Amino acid sequence: MISSLQNPLVKKVLLLKEKSRERKKSGLFVIEGMREMQLALKGGYEFKTILFCNELLNEQPIDQFPHEKAIAITKEVYEKLAYRGTTEGIMAIAQIKEHQLATLQIKAKNPLILVAEAPEKPGNIGALLRTADAANIDAVLIANPKTDFYNQNIIRSSVGCVFTTPVAVGTTEEIIAYLQQKKVSICCAALTASIKYTDVNFTKATAIVVGTESTGLSTLWLQNSDQNIIIPMQGEIDSMNVSVSAAILIFEAKRQRGF
Repeated sequence: MISSLQNPLVKKVLLLKEKSRERKKSGLFVIEGMREMQLALKGGYEFKTILFCNELLNEQPIDQFPHEKAIAITKEVYEKLAYRGTTEGIMAIAQIKEHQLATLQIKAKNPLILVAEAPEKPGNIGALLRTADAANIDAVLIANPKTDFYNQNIIRSSVGCVFTTPVAVGTTEEIIAYLQQKKVSICCAALTASIKYTDVNFTKATAIVVGTESTGLSTLWLQNSDQNIIIPMQGEIDSMNVSVSAAILIFEAKRQRGF
């Protein structure tokens, strides 16, 4: 039983949650909550240590996890470590996975891929991953990432979908080269030289590419686009939240594919 807030393991968990540099250095990250841990287990993640508080477990079974790695902690310690208050009194330290393009496995003959260039807000990345899971698309690629996938805000806002969705990162140049090599059509959400998204054929191998709300996609994407697409706006503004735009485009593609 760990009861001290000064315990070295408690300090390690806090560092892993707060510092991307520490996650990269150690190759470890923190998962908080029963559902998120279940999804991580399903996604093949290796748990190094499990921390649980009996007072908060509410009879949730923890024997589904490797219990030989489980350590009990007090309610005070859990509340110090918890990112949010509704996570059933359990968390884990887990091994980070590599997310390289070279190791990305896509089995579908006509894959549907989402690409997001330089998303800045972890909450938006989490929402994109949640949408990708809801539509069961084949992969999510992040070009020029601003943060790592194991940021607590990404895990929380993706509701654990970061663990079950095939994801990879790379530079814009690397991802364009990857898509072209795989003969995947590149459809860029853009305001110029675009056609209405419902007029595009999404039934072939397709990557839907979205940029930031403030600056959109870089010139390199637009130069290598097979087709620029647009969601017509009827109000005063010309853009929506990136995760909302991505969801509209993805589910149109799924509709065309008989979803």
